[in-house]
Amino acid sequence: MLDVKVVIFDWDGTVMDSVGKIVNSVRIAAERLSLPVPTEHAAKQIIGLSLDPAFKTLFPDSTAAERELLSEHYKDVYSNVDKTPTPLFDGAELVFTTLRQRGYQLAVATGKARRGLDRMFVETKTGHHFVTSRCSDEAQSKPHPQMLQHILSELQLVPAQAVMIGDSRYDLMMAHSIEMPRIGVTHGVHGHAEFAPFNPHAVVNNLKALLDILA
Repeated sequence: MLDVKVVIFDWDGTVMDSVGKIVNSVRIAAERLSLPVPTEHAAKQIIGLSLDPAFKTLFPDSTAAERELLSEHYKDVYSNVDKTPTPLFDGAELVFTTLRQRGYQLAVATGKARRGLDRMFVETKTGHHFVTSRCSDEAQSKPHPQMLQHILSELQLVPAQAVMIGDSRYDLMMAHSIEMPRIGVTHGVHGHAEFAPFNPHAVVNNLKALLDILA
């Protein structure tokens, strides 16, 4: 059992089943700008990063101006064009409610921009569960641990008092770098093999399994 005070969740691929929509939006944005359209697999691998480093990874020869255009098109496609459903993963609401009843504080550290996360909080009616959150436009991109450091500072905690829950290696990498406990979830982007180098406390295949670990 982990003896922590705050549970920090990634959002896309961890709390919300949005991987398909993100992949589609990345590929359509590239197509709009006549750039080589990345494969679904390649687009999936950058999920978790902030947009500029994500596009720099996919398009290493791109300029900052091109990546800015890509970001604008991506946001437009994600918000207004692609209609792929993005439900919460099964059990998310139960997990949030139960963990709060057990005395945990909840937080979010996400590659989404603040406007996007706030919109998701409203649409999913989950914002009230979280005491704080950090987004891609408020801190350095994952895997840099700055998002986590900001959350810890705000809550006056040390890394050992928090646990990071994420579906990508970037989530576990940033927690590992500051010796924060970490748990991988396999229903998003990455799995056991990608998590292994970062010594997760556990790897689960659904959110409900967290309730056994965070007893």
